[in-house]
Amino acid sequence: MTAVSPATRPLSIRPGRDEDAEGYIRLIGTAWAEYPNCVLDVDGEVPELRALATYFATAGGAVWVAETGGRIVGMVATRPLGSDRAWEICKMYVEASQRGSGLAHTLLGGAEAHAQAEGAERLVLWTDTRFEAAHRFYEKRGYVRAGSIRILDDISKSLEFRYAKPARGLVVEALDAAAAASAERNLAEMLVTCVADGACLDYRAPLAPEVARAAWRRVSAEVAMGSRLLLVAWKEGRMAGSVQLDLGTPQTQPHRAVVAQLLVHPDFRRQGVGRALLQRAEQAARGIGRSLLTLDGRAGDAAERLYRALGWVEAGRIPGFVRNPDGSLGDQLFFYKAL
Repeated sequence: MTAVSPATRPLSIRPGRDEDAEGYIRLIGTAWAEYPNCVLDVDGEVPELRALATYFATAGGAVWVAETGGRIVGMVATRPLGSDRAWEICKMYVEASQRGSGLAHTLLGGAEAHAQAEGAERLVLWTDTRFEAAHRFYEKRGYVRAGSIRILDDISKSLEFRYAKPARGLVVEALDAAAAASAERNLAEMLVTCVADGACLDYRAPLAPEVARAAWRRVSAEVAMGSRLLLVAWKEGRMAGSVQLDLGTPQTQPHRAVVAQLLVHPDFRRQGVGRALLQRAEQAARGIGRSLLTLDGRAGDAAERLYRALGWVEAGRIPGFVRNPDGSLGDQLFFYKAL
């Protein structure tokens, strides 16, 4: 009989059951064993694994498993937190043989959809500070660092990061330094995509990912120093766009700020994302005492219509200021808005 790789066997996702306890324990224990001093003490610290379906059902949530050849190779759970209509993503694990196959995205997407259908306004999760691959995965899914590190009094001496994101509708939030740093990878991919789509953002296509990452690292550093404000938009749980407020104005212009790099992912164009970002930037500027905003953009871009619709005033035009993707020269427009 020809051997079949675990990664190529038929795979199904189903609700988890209490009798899956052995599979839960093996999957989680194996994942934890990949990290130093990370020990799974089931009966001492996570006895709910003995009856996990009942545990989550009692909390108003649910658990799912991915199974192939009778073996559990992935799992995820979710439950309501009881405040601010937030739901927690829990017990997210995928066996090493299935990593990179898309299974993790399928499991997490299913749990998110369940929480959204139940009315979740926000999704949160906790992940061990040692689980760096998991951090990258959650960040790719639009989660950002939120709040303080949690210290667990467990045998593994665990420290956990809290990640969160809006779950429903169109939401714009300002990111602090930790959140901005955790969003770098996702925002860099968005920048690369927008440049490839023809956006005029001081870069020529194709934009190298490492160049985009370096640009966002600089933004995060300025957020940490308090000289820049970063606003990010989510649409139905997906990161959809961003805009920045450059606060590093001269001492003679403390009342002013510059709106910089309005980004809207091509998947979310004409859905109100750009408008929401600009309006939130204006609100944030007022909140920190800035009464005059300026920005610039290429003449003829879709953003020009948005600026004018929101009451921005054209201050001038420089012909041949920017080189278009086709090599021709385009005009640059300069706008201001008194708040």
